[in-house]
Amino acid sequence: MTAHRPPESLPPATVQDANQPPAPPAQVPIVSVPGPLDCNPAAVYLAGKASEAGRRGLRRSLDRAAEILTGGVTGNALLVRWQQVRYQHVAALRAKMIDAEVKPATINHTLAAVRGTIREAWHLELIDAETMARLVRVPNVKSETVPAGRHLKPGEIIRLFDACAATPVGARDTAMLTLLYGCGMRRSEAVSVELADYVDGALTIRRGKGRKERYAYFPDGGQEAIDAWIEHRGTWPGTLLCPVKKGGHVEQRSMTAQAVLMRLRFLASLARVPRFTPHDLRRTFVGELLSKGADISSVQQLAGHASVTTTTRYDRRGEDAKRNAASLLPFPYSKPLLVGGPAADARVDAAPNDAEQAAATGGEPDPAGEPG
Repeated sequence: MTAHRPPESLPPATVQDANQPPAPPAQVPIVSVPGPLDCNPAAVYLAGKASEAGRRGLRRSLDRAAEILTGGVTGNALLVRWQQVRYQHVAALRAKMIDAEVKPATINHTLAAVRGTIREAWHLELIDAETMARLVRVPNVKSETVPAGRHLKPGEIIRLFDACAATPVGARDTAMLTLLYGCGMRRSEAVSVELADYVDGALTIRRGKGRKERYAYFPDGGQEAIDAWIEHRGTWPGTLLCPVKKGGHVEQRSMTAQAVLMRLRFLASLARVPRFTPHDLRRTFVGELLSKGADISSVQQLAGHASVTTTTRYDRRGEDAKRNAASLLPFPYSKPLLVGGPAADARVDAAPNDAEQAAATGGEPDPAGEPG
């Protein structure tokens, strides 16, 4: 059998025509007409993920890997015969992304998606355990980078709320900011929460990341903002956030995640706030709670994070927060008040006299002043 070679040395491949019988490949058949999806490792891997947003991100990473593995022939992960991929291919994939100066987080996400696909190929009995074990040993890229995103200042938050007009669309925008900043919701959660989930001043988030449910509670004034929007929205069943047409007519359908992004950019331009992402409002939610003294375990649960480690990575408060935290430590030192000026300073370092030395040792002073 022809030895496997890195993607750079593979001959150009073509996607076969489904109407013609496939010709026997001369080299490793990296690209082929896709078979049934239930036998495709990439399709099975993606289908096993609970979150739609997570599936989209993993699909992008797998498509990126497919383009590199096939030398640009295809960017469709479903066309790659993953059972023919070997250790040297994944190692070359990693090296090529490093050479292209791709961010380490993106490289590691891509490698994680490839490892998951390879494991599914083993589950489908397309490769043996030894091959699978070798493939998943390709290491991640280690690095320390500045965390993405930023922490919005309190003045910026105020200006964003002030930019919401006293109209139906302004009431909707205020409710949107309340969910994203006041409750720390993800954008996908904010557009999927329904009116029926709003009970007794609290929200039940039923479509959280990983299909995890949790409760969200409003800060002071948050419940009033939601109630003001509902007066314009009406009480028909459906999603809480809805599009609003010109003239204040509320459409009875869900607002999209993309519409939330575009609306935030519009509000930022009105409020003269530097550009930020919807997730930065969530980061600010976490940071503000921590700065106000909330325990990190409670913040983790409110944010819906799987671990406290994730919550700490959301903290973007900067050096001022660290300086304030350091000042909380009790420290018993205070500068002594010296009486008598320089003479008092001289006495501090003076050697003890005989009586003081005797008292310290428990003996009698030596009249001769000589050692016994």
